[in-house]
Amino acid sequence: MHNLRLKALELLMTRQPKKAEVPHSKISEYFGELTFGLSAMREYLTSEANKSLVESVHRGQRIKRLEADQVAAALKSWAISRGVTHYTHWFHPLTGATAEKHDAFIVPSGDGKAIENLTGGELVQQEPDASSFPSGGIRNTFEARGYTAWDPTSPAFIIDRTLCVPTIFISYTGEALDFKLPLLKTLSEIDSAATAICKYFSDDISNVHSTLGWEQEYFVVDEALYQARPDMMLTGRTVFGHASAKDQQLSDHYFGVIPSRVMEFMKEFEYESHRLGIPVKTRHNEVAPNQFELAPVYEEVNLAVDHNQLVMHIMQKVARRHNLRVLLHEKPFAKVNGSGKHNNWSLATDTGINLLSPGKDVNSNFRFLTFMAVVLKAVYKHADLLRGAIASAGNDLRLGAHEAPPAIISVFIGSHLSQVFDELEKYGTIKDDFKSQIDLKLSKIPEIKQDNTDRNRTSPFAFTGNKFEFRAVGSAQNCSSAMIALNLIVADQLKEFKKTVDELISNGTDKDKAIFQIVQGYISDSKLIRFEGNNYSDEWIKEAESRGLSNLSNSVDALRSYVSEKTIRLFEQNGILTERELYARYYIKLENYIKVLQIEARVMGDLATNHIIPTAIRYQNTLIENVKGLKDVLDNKTFVNISRNQITGIKAISDHINQIRTFVDLMTEERKKANNIEDLETQSEAYLHKVLPYFDQIRYHVDKLEVLVDDEIWPLPKYRELLFSR
Repeated sequence: MHNLRLKALELLMTRQPKKAEVPHSKISEYFGELTFGLSAMREYLTSEANKSLVESVHRGQRIKRLEADQVAAALKSWAISRGVTHYTHWFHPLTGATAEKHDAFIVPSGDGKAIENLTGGELVQQEPDASSFPSGGIRNTFEARGYTAWDPTSPAFIIDRTLCVPTIFISYTGEALDFKLPLLKTLSEIDSAATAICKYFSDDISNVHSTLGWEQEYFVVDEALYQARPDMMLTGRTVFGHASAKDQQLSDHYFGVIPSRVMEFMKEFEYESHRLGIPVKTRHNEVAPNQFELAPVYEEVNLAVDHNQLVMHIMQKVARRHNLRVLLHEKPFAKVNGSGKHNNWSLATDTGINLLSPGKDVNSNFRFLTFMAVVLKAVYKHADLLRGAIASAGNDLRLGAHEAPPAIISVFIGSHLSQVFDELEKYGTIKDDFKSQIDLKLSKIPEIKQDNTDRNRTSPFAFTGNKFEFRAVGSAQNCSSAMIALNLIVADQLKEFKKTVDELISNGTDKDKAIFQIVQGYISDSKLIRFEGNNYSDEWIKEAESRGLSNLSNSVDALRSYVSEKTIRLFEQNGILTERELYARYYIKLENYIKVLQIEARVMGDLATNHIIPTAIRYQNTLIENVKGLKDVLDNKTFVNISRNQITGIKAISDHINQIRTFVDLMTEERKKANNIEDLETQSEAYLHKVLPYFDQIRYHVDKLEVLVDDEIWPLPKYRELLFSR
């Protein structure tokens, strides 16, 4: 029998580690060299075109067509000087990945030759085929036209001798078919809404931008072992696999010495990232064996999202050069930590102020408390939308297990701030000297530092000193989904806050008193969403229920938040997405959920039927032959005593084989029934309640066989090999 596992292990033993191809020069010498950033703009653009592009980036002003022609010519010249031959509009369709269609710069010159050219029109707008991208019913498959439009706020970059121009992606009829367009809209909304609130405290602030620092967790496995696991190749995770005797119990991998082979891979993908202007800064071992993490310096949200999508691509590409595979699935291995993508979010002004960082005087602390209260109220009102924004079949496996936050959305702000908020809530009436009260009551706030508030790693949404960390985002997900929801709910709440404050002021209330009154109310209103304890505990599940908080443990339930009346009103009133576009995204996410489970069910059936059961029968026959041989050479009494254990083992194997066959047949039958359901909501319910429950039942018996069958013939690389081979 051809055993891919043994072949893979043999190859692993002879594998020679590859040295990273990284120059010994300083990072600063090549950082951003493949990005059309500010220095390249100054060098290749006229001063007028450069000024127009900078204003477009920083102030959102439209670029004129003549200036677009100048930018296109400069981009072409810059790219060609670096060996580039093609260009593409690079966009984020609703698949969650990125997409691109390459065109050469060449234009026939008429004399059998060609010239390189890129016009402003080609830069600003393109028409990729939109027929096969998910549209949630907005487009028919025979309607192929769609448009990409240049996003000048994210710089163009070079990958594989191709100039990549970040763009939005819309349908022929104008609906958003991507993540970037609604994200850009929410960033504009939070800019105007937050700036308006800042004006209550200072006149020198004219712009507020949302910042994001993502932390990317991932696993690394050897290429040969990966190729020997059909489930890993097709689903990104192991659908079978008995726990290793040693995994993460000793926490000896966490922050330990990075394995040399992985370090070489890290050096190379960091080099590639730095050349693209991605400020990757941190790297370390994570808790589970062969699990790692990287994090960049904080950036404006739109740019940070683009950089995260790029990093995921670069990691996977560079890993192949080192005969490794990067696993971005949220739960590639059962019973050890899964992988998240913590989204550290804050708001910053054009004057350099972090609005979620405590200040050094009463006025700045008053502003800090105002924005904190607004965020808490927004999360409390729209917790279900935040949960829906990070819903996926992969994340369902991760949330609430092995150091991942639960599906219940709650907010941790730390004991110190909790005490401050509780005191504010108890003030009762507002006195004339309330500002001095703030000064007295909040005297410790100027002393708060980033490490003065402990981190609650069990919380899905935690304040960590000068930012909120949305820890529930899945490792494979596009950050845009979470950032669209978060920025929108905060922007909407800021608008409501201003409207209410202005009404109080117009009725004669002092401005500061009006602000304080609303802040006090928000703190009281959102108290139920705040939780400082252990989110992993069963007690919290019961307490959250008593508080009226949702526990949307699966994607089917969580995704309904996308089409609730409250969500539709929220998106439409702020001009982000229409009801039709929201339903499209809802159906796309449901369809993705269904297809993921469909693929996993097919993989489980194939592996169980064509790999596991034949191997178990082969070993069972070996045991049977052994028993027959013993009977031939031993007297009856001795034979009965000695063969008892062998016969017990044969019966156990037989039982597991029968159970696997039974459950696979039942699962297959339910899968076929579900596939015949046309309505996506009903079909997703069928996969959730009728197909998915068989996964654990089949896995239980397969994993039991793994410890019963001879190791020499077991067909799949085991957890000890996948997690500890480097």
